[in-house]
Amino acid sequence: MVYYYRRSSHEYTLITTNWCSFVSISRSERMRTVRLGVNIDHVATLRQARRAQDPDPVAAAALATLAGADGITVHLRSDRRHIQDRDLELLRQTVRTHLNLEMAATEEMLDLALRVRPDAVCLVPERPDEVTTQGGLDLMRVGNRVAPVARKLASAGIQVTFFIEAEPSQIRQAKKLGGQAVEINTDGYSKSKGRRQKSELEAVVRAARLAHSLGLEVHAGHGLDYHNVGKIAAVPEIVELNIGHAIVARAVLVGLDRAVRDMKKLIN
Repeated sequence: MVYYYRRSSHEYTLITTNWCSFVSISRSERMRTVRLGVNIDHVATLRQARRAQDPDPVAAAALATLAGADGITVHLRSDRRHIQDRDLELLRQTVRTHLNLEMAATEEMLDLALRVRPDAVCLVPERPDEVTTQGGLDLMRVGNRVAPVARKLASAGIQVTFFIEAEPSQIRQAKKLGGQAVEINTDGYSKSKGRRQKSELEAVVRAARLAHSLGLEVHAGHGLDYHNVGKIAAVPEIVELNIGHAIVARAVLVGLDRAVRDMKKLIN
């Protein structure tokens, strides 16, 4: 895969040789840096498959950071299927960039977050039978339940992010509920192709613009990989991408250092 820039008088064109994708971006957009949060959940998934000690997600976080990750993301689920409480505690002791905890808005998780004090908490929906997170939080439906959790986290100095769909009503509700950031669910974009993908991308762009106009920091994630990340990273309002499975899957073949460095190059 080769990415390069072709310069015209006012714009740069990002050309991907394997996707035939052309994205025009301004000079100012070219210079901005998109933060990469590396989700290390699936390092723990591999460990838990054998209930072994290796591979160690804490060591993976250190390697990812050395390779250029701007932050580390983990999802501590209620069923503890991958990341464990001890992992989170050790990560808090060792991560010196930005530790982002994805969690459900439950009393158990709130107590844990207030004790461990990650830099940020992303509130996500969670179902016991799902393989991975399915859809964003419906803040119109669960707002009364998540609002007290968001307030307590914010009072503790923890950045509060809501993982939501690219819908105007959800974004406006995130602002009303005291969110400081939103993470736009890119699963629909990631799974689609052709016209459907273009439509999904346009929805992300509109949502990012609205969130930014309301003073919310804009993140994105879910299903992003080395083939589809470019157009999402080029959305000017998006300042952070959280990517896990694609990076860990690539790391199995080429190593975590290269997998992270390759992704960093693509998004910037």
